[in-house]
Amino acid sequence: MKVLVTGATGSVGSHIVEQLLAKDIEVKALSRKEGNLPKGAQVVLGDLDIPETIKAHLHTIDSLFLITQSEQSDEKFIKNKRIIQMAKQANVARIVALIDFEGNLIEDVIKNSGMEWTLLKPVEFMKNSLYSGWTESIQKEGIIRTAFPDSLSARIHEADIADVAVKALTEEGHGKRTYDLTGPEVLSPRSMVKQISVVIDKYIDLVEITEEQVKQEWKCKGYDNEFIEYFIIEMGKNPPKGAYTVLPTVEQVTGKPARTFTQWVIENKHYFV
Repeated sequence: MKVLVTGATGSVGSHIVEQLLAKDIEVKALSRKEGNLPKGAQVVLGDLDIPETIKAHLHTIDSLFLITQSEQSDEKFIKNKRIIQMAKQANVARIVALIDFEGNLIEDVIKNSGMEWTLLKPVEFMKNSLYSGWTESIQKEGIIRTAFPDSLSARIHEADIADVAVKALTEEGHGKRTYDLTGPEVLSPRSMVKQISVVIDKYIDLVEITEEQVKQEWKCKGYDNEFIEYFIIEMGKNPPKGAYTVLPTVEQVTGKPARTFTQWVIENKHYFV
């Protein structure tokens, strides 16, 4: 078996590459540039934003792990659709795709592609806590700033998504399945701060800020108003019930309990100290 993993240096793809190699499966690891990949993985250069760059690689594999772009603009939809069409033309037998938890426009294209398909729909990643300015503020000030300290999410460990993906890529019985994936517990910024504090043995003060301060912070990071209003403000104030409803899917598919946030913090402690 030969598998092409897109996003091979990313949060989920890197775990998938490691797990496939541990199973002695031939891995082609797609990346836009040379990265830190495990020994044994064949690095192939390509860019999902330029579908033709991966066309040749599709003719050399049996299965494809595809990360679909989260914001399905017309342009991104066309690019994703082209990749799926090329995979079918190259006789790729199986596709496992990472999709937004709430779904996106590319789902039906995958389902109607003629390939055996599995869709993975995870909620928010545990790793997202690294992208909210938490690491630096904890290291330097012992503070977390948030406008929504009690916003709920059943965040998932990226390795659990990878576990499910590897099952779907390498074993039978996962075709025509959509797996909604969550972690094993409902978390909030307040509860996450407490867990981080225990693991690093350091008091962390949680400071509540205004929505306007949050908007300015994300604008400074380069995000547009539409993204900020929906993904940051609205999702923070009114997360959909599905985002904080714990599901048993990870354990049902893998036979192992989903990893806790405390486990994630222990593994990533170096980001906070």
